[in-house]
Amino acid sequence: MNTPDLSITRRELLRRTGTGLPLLALSAIEAADDATHPLAPKKPHFAAKAKHVVHLFMNGGPSQVDTFDPKPLLKKYHGQPLPTANLRTERKTGAAMGSPFIFRKYGESGLEISELFQQTAQWHADKLCVIRSMKAEVPNHEPSLMLMNCGDSRLPRPSFGSWATYGLGSENQNLPGFVAMCPGGYPIVATQNWRSSFLPGAYQGTYLNTQHKEVDKLVDNIRNSSLNQNQQRHQLDLVQKWNRRHLERNNDDPLLEARIQAHELAFRMQTEAADVFDLSKESKWTRELYGDTVVGRQLLLTRRMIEKGVRFVQVWSGAGQPWDNHDNLAAQHRSLGQQWDQPIAAFLLDLTQRGLLDETLVLWGGEFGRTPVAELPALNGRDHNHYGFSVWMAGGGVKGGQAYGSTDEFGFAAQENPVHVHDLHATMLHLIGLDHEKLTYRYAGRDFRLTDVHGNVIQELIA
Repeated sequence: MNTPDLSITRRELLRRTGTGLPLLALSAIEAADDATHPLAPKKPHFAAKAKHVVHLFMNGGPSQVDTFDPKPLLKKYHGQPLPTANLRTERKTGAAMGSPFIFRKYGESGLEISELFQQTAQWHADKLCVIRSMKAEVPNHEPSLMLMNCGDSRLPRPSFGSWATYGLGSENQNLPGFVAMCPGGYPIVATQNWRSSFLPGAYQGTYLNTQHKEVDKLVDNIRNSSLNQNQQRHQLDLVQKWNRRHLERNNDDPLLEARIQAHELAFRMQTEAADVFDLSKESKWTRELYGDTVVGRQLLLTRRMIEKGVRFVQVWSGAGQPWDNHDNLAAQHRSLGQQWDQPIAAFLLDLTQRGLLDETLVLWGGEFGRTPVAELPALNGRDHNHYGFSVWMAGGGVKGGQAYGSTDEFGFAAQENPVHVHDLHATMLHLIGLDHEKLTYRYAGRDFRLTDVHGNVIQELIA
């Protein structure tokens, strides 16, 4: 009897066996550093303030002067040229545009926040650390998205979530360590926002299209309608046995090893993911607290994943550039604020009540901000602005109830205590117990890191 040929490709093998396994993690995992458990928990460089990171990404660029950086002088000069040097903007801009939104002081700290985030401000102002002096490098979406997510605006680099899971692993081996949720499809530059690049593919983000409610649609092939769990286990064991033989013939190729691990994770996810993503298991009170909206469901899913040990969760405001309001800003920013305000307030409250906020670092912000002057010809929208914008952090060792740094009197450029994106990344890594200068990966003959050769930890932001 002839010995069967086991040298067929993995793709052909899967096609013939028809496993029906959920392949959610398969596309995300390309290579593995640790042949056993690449996402096994690892010790931080030093005692960490936070265990998890949640990045609320307002893609498109929310206006700082309409959200977290009040500039009353803009109303004084509304419709008039600003008495300052020429503002270098991407498009043609003209007169000053006062904010259509009211700012008030909240909490014991008296932090001034726009009415767009009234509930968040009322409940949590003293938890927020608003950085009003952020700086990026260019006024274009694509490079600024890459800089905020990957630390480089031009070259392919691993994302923050990939670096975090590479450095710390994950606390749950049945779920991805890094999840990116974006409703309605991919944001601008798509999967590059959560790529692992030259890091092992086990650390790449796993995408969920959160416009869907049903678990089966959130995660493709999460359930097998043809085989029960035991039958799938036997089938997978056969596939893995053949893959292991193939691996031995290919000198323990890390790409193939990662594929083998991906199958195992996908199998385990059938039970765990179906449970985590089923929001019907939450109380009616909790679901109403977050709201039955896309954003509300995303943040409730985020809390459930954090509880299960997922290391890094990125929550996008939607496909495209929702906050990119070159015109009709008053209506569009108000609509977006209403979508996010209650769920954020509920999320921070829920984390606090469950004792999770202290170990979860939350970041809110976009890739850049917007100009204090209006984009021509109408006086109702703002252009891109990378010279000065706002983000905020909460939880995870952050010193809340403060506004750090400032822009000029009109909100155009960072002036006092400017914070580059590299500084933000260095500080966030520090809060999860990682030294940004020691978290390196050797590739193409040199050691790379998220902050490249830049970045300083901002001690004033740390409690």
